Amino acid sequence: MNYHWNWHIFWEGSPDGAGTYLDTLWSGLMWTLAAAMSAWIIALILGAVIGTVRTMPNKWAGRLANAYVELFRNIPLLVQMFLWYFVIPELVPQSIGDWLKSLPNAPFVTAVVCLGFFTSARVAVQVSAGIGSLPRGQKMAGTALGLTLPQTYRYVLLPMAFRIVLPPLTSEFLNIIKNSSVALTIGLMELTARARSMQEFSFQVFEAFTAATLIYIVVNIIIVNLMRFLERKVAIPGFITSGSTSAGGR
Repeated sequence: MNYHWNWHIFWEGSPDGAGTYLDTLWSGLMWTLAAAMSAWIIALILGAVIGTVRTMPNKWAGRLANAYVELFRNIPLLVQMFLWYFVIPELVPQSIGDWLKSLPNAPFVTAVVCLGFFTSARVAVQVSAGIGSLPRGQKMAGTALGLTLPQTYRYVLLPMAFRIVLPPLTSEFLNIIKNSSVALTIGLMELTARARSMQEFSFQVFEAFTAATLIYIVVNIIIVNLMRFLERKVAIPGFITSGSTSAGGR
């Protein structure tokens, strides 16, 4: 059986009404970036809060934060996606469940929430590790200056910790873009889903997924270089070494 290559397929009309197949892939990329960026905001905020709580003196707060991390980090992403989409609307009060089911972009909202919570557990580990790697003298210096514990975290520890963990955070940002492909299982027409629909309509499977692969690579390369630039801008000598982003981006 000989495969018929057709690289001109991208400029042919797509039955999904998006225009050409190239337009179909572009639409998928926009949904991928929108879901990833929205989820990343949730992950960064929740991860920073949970990661900070894990390092605080209050033991019960630390245990709750650790339980949060273990819960979302140890359940596979696909299972969590199904739980958020199919199970949660059935567990909440009926009025809320009906509202969730009737959302016009329910797959998008579900994917954003699921990816945000899943990644926040990983971000929390990075943040707590960054805080834990700081010399004890920094926290003591904040106390000596008359800062309260929240002020010490806000003005002393967290700014330094985020500089240290910027490379692994880059990896998590890349992961959230790639993990967004799991959302095709609940109906979000992101990049992978669009490539799949392209191959189903045209039977040009290699062209469709080659294009999707190249798009993912280009997007990730752009992000890595932007994060390298950011790392150089915020670097403090002695805390971030040269080339650390490269290590974190792999």
